[in-house]
Amino acid sequence: MAKEINDKDFLEYIVKSLVDHPDDVKIDRKVDEMGVLLSLKVNPEDMGQIIGKAGSTARAIRTLVRIIGLKNHARVNLKIEEPEGGRKSPNTGEKKGGDLGDLNL
Repeated sequence: MAKEINDKDFLEYIVKSLVDHPDDVKIDRKVDEMGVLLSLKVNPEDMGQIIGKAGSTARAIRTLVRIIGLKNHARVNLKIEEPEGGRKSPNTGEKKGGDLGDLNL
């Protein structure tokens, strides 16, 4: 009989293998009526490695996590948390650059 694979541990193993700062990897697991939600936080410098070119790495990680969920008869979704100070919302009209608006005078 095959051993049941823990989705959180599986995700942690994959992500820590990809990033430069494995100690900064944080995964939160919540279960509700919709299934399992895994929230992933990584060091801001590692976001590019997790997202990948055109989101290909993130898409592959999500696929693998969903497959683990299917094997465990659960619906598993992955949310990648954007780090503090990440990109600004396009609706706020703020610029990404370091203009004087960032000084909050």
